[in-house]
Amino acid sequence: MYTLLFHPKLRHCRRFFLRNFEVPIKIGVYDFEKKGAQKMFINVDLFIPLSRSTPVNDRLEEVIDYSFIRDTLAARTAKGHINLQETLIDDVAKLLLEHPDVIAVRVSSEKPSAYEDCDSIGVEVFRFKDED
Repeated sequence: MYTLLFHPKLRHCRRFFLRNFEVPIKIGVYDFEKKGAQKMFINVDLFIPLSRSTPVNDRLEEVIDYSFIRDTLAARTAKGHINLQETLIDDVAKLLLEHPDVIAVRVSSEKPSAYEDCDSIGVEVFRFKDED
């Protein structure tokens, strides 16, 4: 995925990111996962053209408000049980791409308590706004 950072469409973009957003979430397909929330980490990279993210007057209105990223994640994860991490990150990517300034997004999720013999298990998706 990191090679996508060099994609020509992203050449004139600024990357905004949120790392390790920790959220308790009801997620999973197994019966024991449906009994309660588990800890999950979500990471996001947003790509916004420099022309829409370079402040001239050092004012918030000239850039994306970082709260938009957190608010989007919090709203989606609060909607109730989700079976698959893939569903969650696809939904989050779609919601973030609805922002008029965002041209691409990378979203990943990690379940740190899923297995005892590794740090976490997760998935990642990268989408451009103009792709299906």
